[in-house]
Amino acid sequence: MYFQKKSLEDIPEENTTIWSCSKEGCKGWMRDNFAFEDVPVCRQCHSPMVRSEKMLPLLVNPNGDLKSLKKGIQIS
Repeated sequence: MYFQKKSLEDIPEENTTIWSCSKEGCKGWMRDNFAFEDVPVCRQCHSPMVRSEKMLPLLVNPNGDLKSLKKGIQIS
């Protein structure tokens, strides 16, 4: 039998700004620093999204501010 060991190291979490879907029943959400628009729409149901916060593991976006990029330009 094989038992997977639990990680002894805790993953650091922080209160992160997110966009969550406003439609009841839809569970779509995205981190604010990964959104391309100032007020994004849900990719699953195309409803407007509202800003909120959620405790999430620390994650750094190496592309910087995606909202300042012009549409149609590929991100490297």
